[in-house]
Amino acid sequence: MHTAAMSVHAGLAQGTRLPSLAHGRQRLHKAEVAFLVGAGVAAALATTFLEWRLRIPGHAILRAVFPMALGLAVVPRRMGGSLMGLSAAGSATLLQAAGAATVGLGAITSLTVLGPLLDAALWRAPRGWRLYAGFALAGLGANLAALGVRAGAKAIGLDHLAARPLAEWWLQAAVSYALCGLLAGLLSAAVCFRLAESARTRAEERA
Repeated sequence: MHTAAMSVHAGLAQGTRLPSLAHGRQRLHKAEVAFLVGAGVAAALATTFLEWRLRIPGHAILRAVFPMALGLAVVPRRMGGSLMGLSAAGSATLLQAAGAATVGLGAITSLTVLGPLLDAALWRAPRGWRLYAGFALAGLGANLAALGVRAGAKAIGLDHLAARPLAEWWLQAAVSYALCGLLAGLLSAAVCFRLAESARTRAEERA
């Protein structure tokens, strides 16, 4: 399979801490597609079934960003985020439709938009701190989108009865959603990507 839209992202490929399936090739292989789809499914499963009981509004993004960062570290392709986002949103919707889990509106929103936001934020980012900033901004954007949806649901009475009222919830949530989004992006980038260039990369560029 080959498509210019999913060409190798040089910054991701050079900055990853993990073995890459792309190996600098422009040709997209089935194993890469399968890994990205699997990473999206993993993000949906982690968001749905892993419960840390932190009681911090917006902390679910911590469970969504890491699988997608892992996907881009192993398959450093442009538009890889969008493929993972489609997979994650589809998986969450299927779980909800099958009655296997209850997926909140905020969680579905963040799973849907996180992948495309990663693609947009990282599109021109080289390796290093700009990659970290791109992940942080994507996490922030996804969580702010989830915040808006949750707030809208509360405002029109779609939230469950045990949930906190909008006026009580909003002030804390506005801060915690933003901080959790930024932190999720930064931590995921730190685990999966190098901040500084490796000695091998510098030697290859000088050669």
